[in-house]
Amino acid sequence: MATNSAPLNSSSTQNKSSPSPSSLSIQSKEELEKVFNRFDTNGDGKISETELGAVFSSLGSSFSDEDELRRIMDELDSDHDGFISLTEFAAFCGSSSAEDGGASELLDAFKLYDQDQNGLISASELHLVLNRLGMNCSVQDCHRMIRSVDSDGDGNVNFEEFQKMMTTANANNSNASPL
Repeated sequence: MATNSAPLNSSSTQNKSSPSPSSLSIQSKEELEKVFNRFDTNGDGKISETELGAVFSSLGSSFSDEDELRRIMDELDSDHDGFISLTEFAAFCGSSSAEDGGASELLDAFKLYDQDQNGLISASELHLVLNRLGMNCSVQDCHRMIRSVDSDGDGNVNFEEFQKMMTTANANNSNASPL
């Protein structure tokens, strides 16, 4: 999934592993539609609460109760028809979190990949997340992706390397894979 940051804004009722609605930075219309279509699993042109929950679940996010998912859905569903349209999704993705320059969103994105929360993204973690997102690749492919951004040579991606990669991708207006 070629996103430049992770979903959504936190609230006090949200558990630490669930995403938070604020914004998602996507660089092009083509990339936006690609991400939207990954969420819209039945291809009906809109994202249902069930589809939204399934995506978050596949990324390892959990909700302490259904109210959290409903709150996220309500925040994104501006016309209150019970679905997120491409227009609503685009508005969400186009909004920005200027308070911290997007650093908290980058950290949220990093945490989605850092499945064991040890501060590093390994090839096996990258492989797991990308395959959950339907991006079939081998662990060997993931090792290659990591080598391309692993400036300290430890075979993993730390947050600093992740942040550098994502900000470079933004500066180049890149549509490349996350790693």
